[in-house]
Amino acid sequence: MYALLFTDTGLGDGQISLLFALWAGVGLLAEVPTGALADRFSRRGALFAAGVSQAVAFALWTAAPGIWVFAAGFVVWGIGGALSSGALEALLYDGLAAAGAEDRYARVSGQVDAAGLIAQIPAAGAAVVLFPLGGYALVGWVSVGICLCAALLALRLDAPEQTAPDEPRGYFATLADGIGQAARVPVVRTAVLTLAGLAGLDAIDEYFPILAADWHVPIGLNPLVTLVVTLGGAAGAGLVAYTRTPGASVQVGLLAGAAAALAVAGVLRLPAGIVLVALFYGLYRYVLVLVDARLQQVIEGASRATVTSVAALATEVSALALFGAWAAGGVLLVAALTLLLAAAPLVGGRR
Repeated sequence: MYALLFTDTGLGDGQISLLFALWAGVGLLAEVPTGALADRFSRRGALFAAGVSQAVAFALWTAAPGIWVFAAGFVVWGIGGALSSGALEALLYDGLAAAGAEDRYARVSGQVDAAGLIAQIPAAGAAVVLFPLGGYALVGWVSVGICLCAALLALRLDAPEQTAPDEPRGYFATLADGIGQAARVPVVRTAVLTLAGLAGLDAIDEYFPILAADWHVPIGLNPLVTLVVTLGGAAGAGLVAYTRTPGASVQVGLLAGAAAALAVAGVLRLPAGIVLVALFYGLYRYVLVLVDARLQQVIEGASRATVTSVAALATEVSALALFGAWAAGGVLLVAALTLLLAAAPLVGGRR
């Protein structure tokens, strides 16, 4: 509910977009260095630190809401988000590879994405219950506790050896290897750019509560209504596990359909339009899982988190385009941006 906290504190759409842009900018600066840290030292440790950082951000916002405190929280959270992006994908892919099951990455990754989205169901229910009892303060402090629990759970994840004992690698060697692979290997470079362009679009989820409010959904029901969009995204991501991977032309068609659904919802501006937004989000998340899997398939060596973080860095630039599109033209301009991305190559060439 933090986007609603921003609006109720008196911030306008432009100020909120600036905060989101700051968040993306911090992530942009921290993304690749933190990816190399995860590769060189501990991916589980990176996930732990990410959870603690998010808890600190929510604690700041709850204790002293205001634009400068919101900005400080986004700086802390931006660093934490950079720590987790790349580390999670690398931990998952290498764990599957150690079990000889790397070909299942798309399926498992889709299930992980779906589980993360479905987890918002109890979160939304809790928000509906907690908000009338204690307002934003109670919701905020409970969120701090949940983030700390997630950080502790991350330490229990199994992780394969990231480097062999007889092949020690320094931090800067790891960093250079990851950046070099993303920049010089054509198939990796194409996969990185494709994922970055598409993944930046996911920043739209920050605006779903604002959309619902603008479309006359009461604030008390806002979390439940936007949950429909979350379930759409979970269905799309989870569907990857039960379908054959479609070709690039089909993926283009799916993204174009997503753009059309979002545009129609933006024209209607009615509570029922949330269903169309859910359709958009489901189609989008389906394609996103496939594109992420393609990148993991073409990465080689021990710098997986670093290469994935290069893609995440480029994603932050793409997210800035999303924030700018929203500030300039709202949901209709975002729909146009989605249609533009549908024309981009969705799958890199094979080795």
